[in-house]
Amino acid sequence: MELPEYTDEEIVAARPEKADVDPWEPYAYHVEEERSAAGTVDDVATLFLTNRECPFRCLMCDLWTNTTDETVPEGAVPAQIDYALDRLPDARHVKLYNSGNFFDRKAFPPSDRPAIAERVQDFDTVIVENHPKLCRDVCVEFRDRLGGRLEIALGLETAHPTVLDRLNKRMTRDDFRRAVGFLRENDIDVRTFILLRPPFLSEDEGVVWALRSIEFAFDAGVQCVSVVPTRSGNGIMQQLEKDDHFEPPSMPSIETVLEEGLRMNRSRVFMDLWDLERFYECETCGPKRRERLRRMNLTQTVQPPVQCTCSDRQR
Repeated sequence: MELPEYTDEEIVAARPEKADVDPWEPYAYHVEEERSAAGTVDDVATLFLTNRECPFRCLMCDLWTNTTDETVPEGAVPAQIDYALDRLPDARHVKLYNSGNFFDRKAFPPSDRPAIAERVQDFDTVIVENHPKLCRDVCVEFRDRLGGRLEIALGLETAHPTVLDRLNKRMTRDDFRRAVGFLRENDIDVRTFILLRPPFLSEDEGVVWALRSIEFAFDAGVQCVSVVPTRSGNGIMQQLEKDDHFEPPSMPSIETVLEEGLRMNRSRVFMDLWDLERFYECETCGPKRRERLRRMNLTQTVQPPVQCTCSDRQR
């Protein structure tokens, strides 16, 4: 079956309104626990920075909701970091997630990078997100300004070549491999985001291709994988649901992918638990299943299943 293609214009036209954001404040921030590469469970300060919208119009993305239409003023992003860190407890690592690409020159002024680096000097690891096609020498220059290690999170989304093309991400699997290779050669750590059941895949295909994508990422040199259950809500995704091109993954699929990802025993595999409540199939066992996934994220070991009569599959 020929999969439909959507233009940038069609994807943008389907969107609801953006949120009202302040360019001088991050739109969210918190401290979370995460299993480190060293095997410890450390606190990570996660800052969701406010800046100009990403130029890539990925089909499934809803991060544009908390972005501006224009490049934020010089000094705004360093001020956002000050604002969040002044209000958060101490942490060993920091994520500077900016709803797109840290090294996009139009997201925020590149002249702010030295001030940003200064503010995160004391963290063991600084994690930013970036598009594979924007991994260039500027990444190395920023690495050299840090006191700790730089880690860049790249969105692979899926190793399924046809589906990847239809996600409008404007990259190929070879682009991803080249980006990971460049970063690793320059002593920059890499994690990646993988979608569980993106559009155009059935439930079983979603599980199979999530696991193939994890293997593809590790083969490329990625050191950490975060699996994201694909959600609706950005406009075009509701249209895809209506046209039977998308359905969110089930809790059993979410559990299976994390279990099998951990059993690969290649490196850290996490399941993204943000807003997991929308995937609950039973209000009795849903929170228990979430807690089990959380423990697996932190221990990197498969935990005993949750027993519940709500499903034929006992977990």
